[in-house]
Amino acid sequence: MRFFLVLTMFLTRTWANDPADSLVRLQAAMQQVQDSIDNSLNYSTGKVKPDGGRIQLDIPTGFKYLNKQQSIYVLTKLWNNPESATQGVIGMIFPEKGGPFVDSSYAFVVTYEEIGYVKDEDAGKIDYDQLLKSIKEDEKKENEERVKAGYPTINIVGWAEKPYYDNQKKVLHWAKELKFGDGDADNTLNYEVRILGRKGMISMNAVAKMYMLPQVNQDIPKVLAVASFTQGNSYFDFDSKTDNIAVWTIGGLVAGHLLAKAGVLAVIAKFLAPLWKFIVLFFAGIGAWFKRKLGRKKQENSHILPPSDPTEPLESTAATGAAEPETVEETAG
Repeated sequence: MRFFLVLTMFLTRTWANDPADSLVRLQAAMQQVQDSIDNSLNYSTGKVKPDGGRIQLDIPTGFKYLNKQQSIYVLTKLWNNPESATQGVIGMIFPEKGGPFVDSSYAFVVTYEEIGYVKDEDAGKIDYDQLLKSIKEDEKKENEERVKAGYPTINIVGWAEKPYYDNQKKVLHWAKELKFGDGDADNTLNYEVRILGRKGMISMNAVAKMYMLPQVNQDIPKVLAVASFTQGNSYFDFDSKTDNIAVWTIGGLVAGHLLAKAGVLAVIAKFLAPLWKFIVLFFAGIGAWFKRKLGRKKQENSHILPPSDPTEPLESTAATGAAEPETVEETAG
């Protein structure tokens, strides 16, 4: 925040004389902020054990991993998600050339949920088209809750990729095409992966734009192989005498609840340009500064009448000390 206060003070000195130059300076400053944040993030590749031994990740060439602490920073501070949406987050996976500010890329938010052992007997019996209809019917109530929480509505347009369950590897994955709010913005891709384990599941939710679906589909085989359970914690290590059985089924995992998924919530801020948050703060600072300045000018020059002719040259109106700040304030807004 200190950076933006200094930036505001600097740019307001030149805004009145050359707004275009000030915007160029602002753009350069914003890029500097992005670069600074990017350089502060420590990515890793290769084998990672993010939860103390239960889960292992093997980040292949072409991808990079961001640890739990830094991932929560990205989700909450840069992408504006609530802290509650980061529950269970153990990291994020980006393409090698991707990052928090790269709009032409995507990210997988990796979480672990200890929900118990998910029975998969229903996997081959599910009518996913009928399930889609059911999900749409539940949207109204979920969207009411979203609006109350201050988030835009989410409506599922359809399957971007129909659900598929790999019975051998115990991996479930699917993709939804989502529409946020009532605007005409591009639809959003939510690609979800579930890897079932003995006591819970690993979730990997992709954050992307719909036009990135071919790119995500191309990378999915590698992504599906990234996460696994260590020995003793896999789906095949289940012990019916000691382990809990989840209330969820395969169909229930696909239906899910939009409000509960960090990867879905992350879509909101990432693809509504997170840096606009900083820009809004910047212009709010400029606006407040000019309002204070204008108020002082009006008090100082309250005895001077403004020009009666609206076509009078700027040099003449500037002498009153009122017209020029008003014009600048309007431009800044």
